[in-house]
Amino acid sequence: LTLAEFYEQDEILKLRAAALKKEDTDLQLEMEKLERERNLHIRELKRIHNEDNSRFKDHPTLNDRYLLLCLLGKGGFSEVHKGFDLKEQRYVACKIHQLNREWKEDKKANYIKHALREYNIHKSLDHPRIVKLFDVFEIDNNSFCTVLEYQNGNDLDFYLKQNKSIPEKEARSIIIQTVSALRYLNEIKPPVIHYDLKPGNILLGSGSASGEIKITDFGLSKVMDETNFHPETGMDLTSQGAGTYWYLPPECFVVGKTPPKISSKVDVWSVGIIFYQCLYGKKPFGHNLSQAAILEENTILKATEVEFASKPPVTQEAKNFIRRCLQYKKEMRPDVLQLASDDYLKPAQLKSKNMTEGNFYSSLGPPTPISVGGGGGGGGGGAGIVISSNQSSPAISSHTPSQPPSFSFAERLS
Repeated sequence: LTLAEFYEQDEILKLRAAALKKEDTDLQLEMEKLERERNLHIRELKRIHNEDNSRFKDHPTLNDRYLLLCLLGKGGFSEVHKGFDLKEQRYVACKIHQLNREWKEDKKANYIKHALREYNIHKSLDHPRIVKLFDVFEIDNNSFCTVLEYQNGNDLDFYLKQNKSIPEKEARSIIIQTVSALRYLNEIKPPVIHYDLKPGNILLGSGSASGEIKITDFGLSKVMDETNFHPETGMDLTSQGAGTYWYLPPECFVVGKTPPKISSKVDVWSVGIIFYQCLYGKKPFGHNLSQAAILEENTILKATEVEFASKPPVTQEAKNFIRRCLQYKKEMRPDVLQLASDDYLKPAQLKSKNMTEGNFYSSLGPPTPISVGGGGGGGGGGAGIVISSNQSSPAISSHTPSQPPSFSFAERLS
């Protein structure tokens, strides 16, 4: 080849390579689009199948007030239906709890006790970032219904499955709103630990990451009242083994002669995990492991330091915020009220003022890596409520009380 011919061929090859690269990118985008559509079709097929097999498929009116319109999701012992409140003229989410008819009376009583506990915590909450609970009533001896605010949109868990990750600006907005709800839970009397904060319990009002969010599901929440909580030591974890392990901190997995102590710092750890997952599209610890494997391998007890990938690009401020949330030693981790004043969560115009006043937790840099022993393992959807495939381990005890209480739901409500 002459020099001119060489340059001619080189130009052609470069253009061809660029065209192939663009074609590859377009194919990748098309594959991602098809995968999102497939996920939507699979979810809808499951929903239709569950609706066809529901005892409420004929759209009855419950309690002479709530007209059931369609099934939204189904879990182990419950179904969530979109409903219409004929009295208030508004859409609602009706979560119907169905007790297994084969259960013994004491197990039914324990399930209802657990549900009533959730109701009593949730009913008094009033915050724009928390799904409202409107009503609860008995349907029959083996089922009852809780009525919640209807939220039109998906949960964060499904959004991440569809989109893999979220840009930092949008992810930060989700975290700001989540921390706002947690701050409210810690300012009321008595304060409340959510304990099961995860993407499946964060609802996206507009179905996108750029709108308002609400948190839901208080089934595992802990009330920090004067009888069980100490400001210095926290409170006993009485439901060890319950929860969603990827989002729980190391102290929840410590096994000893006495129950581990917890505080609102449990929710702070969960915030760090959720933020990391939003940014990087995966959980920082035990991403591809089952809950059983996490327990068996002591994954969270070994989670002494979080590692960050080089892509996608994330600011150092965001990484340091995550490190503060994921401090292994709970004594070094901020509580919810301290996290709410973190400099990273403040609007830009307030940051300079905050820095002059000083903020211990905001100025913390990356923590010094620590080493710990292996230790022992721990024990054991699109509406106002979410049915997620990534469900928590239930906090339902099979212990038989010495004198089983009456499980009449109507009596317990009165």
